[in-house]
Amino acid sequence: MSWFIAALKKYAVFKGRARRKEFWLFVLFTYITYGVLGGIGVAAHSSAFLAGLGIAVVVFLLPTWGVTVRRLHDTGRSGWWILIHLIPTFGAIILLVICSEDGKTGANKYGPNPKEVPAFA
Repeated sequence: MSWFIAALKKYAVFKGRARRKEFWLFVLFTYITYGVLGGIGVAAHSSAFLAGLGIAVVVFLLPTWGVTVRRLHDTGRSGWWILIHLIPTFGAIILLVICSEDGKTGANKYGPNPKEVPAFA
């Protein structure tokens, strides 16, 4: 949960690098939230929960972009690679593969390796 909170605190930070752990735990908790709100909304036939799902998507949009750009930086790519997601089907798959790669060792032009820096310093 601390990785999710850390990513939320850096909701509009598009500089630096993010470890795979930070990225994937953020994605996991985000999709759990979406699933719970959507599931309750469908089961209860409640538009209020579905509206809550829409609000959650909007609230998590900027933090998701931020952590994804930082993850791309960790793999040595520009944050503009996030736009590959706009290609139907294949873009999402390519972005998934890229975000699954291990980060580049040592410092790169986006900052020091987050594995070598204390996580909560």
